[in-house]
Amino acid sequence: MPAITSLDYQAPWQEIRSTPEDWDALGAVPLKRMLGHLHLIRAFEEAVLELDGQGLVHGPAHSSIGQEGGAVGVMAELRVTDLITGSHRGHHQFLAKGLRYLDEDASASDDPFASTRLEEFLRRTLAEILGLADGYCRGRGGSMHLRWAEAGAMGTNAIVGGGVPIANGLAWAKRRQGKGDVAFTFFGDGAVNIGAVGESMNLAALWDLPICFFIENNGYAVSTTVREETRETRMSSRGGAYAIPALRVDGMDPVAVRMATRMALDVMRSGRGPTIIEAEVYRYFHHGGGLLGSAFGYRSKEEEAAWRERDPIARIAREMIARRWLTEDGNSAVRERAVKLARDATDRLTEASDGKRRIVAGLWPRPEFRDEGLRGDLAEFDGARFEELETATGATGDVRFIDAVAQVMARNMEKDERIFVMGEDIHRLKGGTNGATRGLAAQFPDRIVPTPISEQGFAGLAGGVALEGTFRPVVEFMYPDFSLVAADQVFNQIAKARHMFGGATGVPLVLRTKVALGTGYGSQHSMDPAGLYAMWPGWRIVAPSTPFDYVGLMNSALRCEDPVLVIEHVALYTSTGPGPLADLDYCIPLGKAKVVKPGSAFTVLTYLAMTPLAVRAAAEMGVDAEVIDLRSLDRAGIDWETIQASVGRTHNVVVLEQGPLTASYGAMLVDEVQRRCFDDLDQPVARIHGGESSPSVSRVLERAAFVGLEEIKAGFARMMADQGRPVA
Repeated sequence: MPAITSLDYQAPWQEIRSTPEDWDALGAVPLKRMLGHLHLIRAFEEAVLELDGQGLVHGPAHSSIGQEGGAVGVMAELRVTDLITGSHRGHHQFLAKGLRYLDEDASASDDPFASTRLEEFLRRTLAEILGLADGYCRGRGGSMHLRWAEAGAMGTNAIVGGGVPIANGLAWAKRRQGKGDVAFTFFGDGAVNIGAVGESMNLAALWDLPICFFIENNGYAVSTTVREETRETRMSSRGGAYAIPALRVDGMDPVAVRMATRMALDVMRSGRGPTIIEAEVYRYFHHGGGLLGSAFGYRSKEEEAAWRERDPIARIAREMIARRWLTEDGNSAVRERAVKLARDATDRLTEASDGKRRIVAGLWPRPEFRDEGLRGDLAEFDGARFEELETATGATGDVRFIDAVAQVMARNMEKDERIFVMGEDIHRLKGGTNGATRGLAAQFPDRIVPTPISEQGFAGLAGGVALEGTFRPVVEFMYPDFSLVAADQVFNQIAKARHMFGGATGVPLVLRTKVALGTGYGSQHSMDPAGLYAMWPGWRIVAPSTPFDYVGLMNSALRCEDPVLVIEHVALYTSTGPGPLADLDYCIPLGKAKVVKPGSAFTVLTYLAMTPLAVRAAAEMGVDAEVIDLRSLDRAGIDWETIQASVGRTHNVVVLEQGPLTASYGAMLVDEVQRRCFDDLDQPVARIHGGESSPSVSRVLERAAFVGLEEIKAGFARMMADQGRPVA
């Protein structure tokens, strides 16, 4: 027989229930405020469902009716400076946080509706849900993307579990600020099984982040029951796996939620790391809209009726009436005021027309607003010192590329305490796998942050830090292919945040990664990410080909208020090229290409390691090609002035990239050049690119898959032959 020892989790897992003494101790005034907030959220949600039934809510309307007790119970204990993220079913979370914020306007009053800004808050929230210009996100967020940073509501999220890594970033920033503030992230039982949630719990526990993972377990992911989702249906059980203290509570009892929140805050504010609260709640209606779940056959009417008997508003009213802190008429009066406030908001935004209601026409956003705020206006570069190699004011000489990478990061971290670097293995191996962070861990031990292998978790965390605005994260993906592991956070969240939340939200994040073509790492470690990232207009992309350009472009990336992808190439790391010998503080403008070799035969548009190879090929062939190093690759950063001037001289263009035909940056560029420069072209824009497949591990097959000097020379020869000027 084996020796068996029972094991216990490191962290406690407890169930919390309120007692009559808890209600007595809380008192009449706090309960009255909670009751008012509950009534107002309920009335507001009923108004949304009414508008949805009239066809005035474009897109889904995920009602939180029945679940309000959890949100109100939590917010009653939070500071104004505490932050939250929410889910797609997040109206109640957003409203409760906003109401808690507005309580500060009327802190001397026991009237939950006393704030002079309350009517504006409700009107602007409803305007956002309806997609109107005066909404908090100027109509772009709608029902599922509500953000009011002033109130600490940092964004609800349409991606299940998508806001959780971001909340980790908010908590990371709050921990660094050292003021005892915390973050709460709200998500449902369906999200608990999302990989980003597990990654985030692990990171939060590892780094003692002051975050509460608040699980609204309403028993259904749309129509799939929790028992069909997981064997252990008590979602707070997840805490044990990550050594996170977990609490389970009746979410239909707002006082019990409030007590659990106090316990969680005691842990988080004292620096003891994250917590989990699982609240058992129930949404009265179907996943979206105003029909009951029983109408779709996945719930019974008896189940719905039983949960309604536990209604959180009725619970608070009943307990207050029993203590003579409220009368039936008083409760009705609170309800009537809430209904009137919600109706007033509706009346401000809609009007009667032919017996129906419609949106007031003048409240819609301008169609011209469609693309505004996709990215910032680069006003942050006012006063920046721009340099180019040929006119540099500081001494230049031969510099090893990888040394420039480490040196410019060290210089920026010396100047700006907000900057930190996060990634896998960046603290050891003499500067990570390639030396890019050499010496930084010793110099900045608390700002070089090594991570577990969890790209979605730490990329999303960095995105949350950037959205909070105090610190400036630099993320390293060891290989660009790992972007696909983190795709939700990289493309759905970070790339879209500024535009989705109204166009004024900075996301100052730098993501470094490298192209490893030619190193034998095979299909899943060798991609060029330019084409993938260029599909998402929120990202700015730079691709330096010399040490001098790397320093200037990295300085610009770290100054920018938009997320910037900095692409490096392993073939350049060990190369030596022109770079700064002392001056590491200049910038190179984003969106400025460079003619690295003038010529007249044809224009070569390229970037990264292909730039020096193009120059070499032209020299060895005796071809008078003009080579342009694009440097900035995002759509907004393509330097059309330089490109069009060159095409006007050469009348022929070839786009050169090292990677394969598929997932290609060149395809997009060719299309754009052809349309913009059509009248100046003597022939269609040509391309030099690798094969259709991604690289293989075999040395022979890998070499066949990507572009090298031979393929460039062959492509240049075709360009000359097509002009009737063949070369030997």
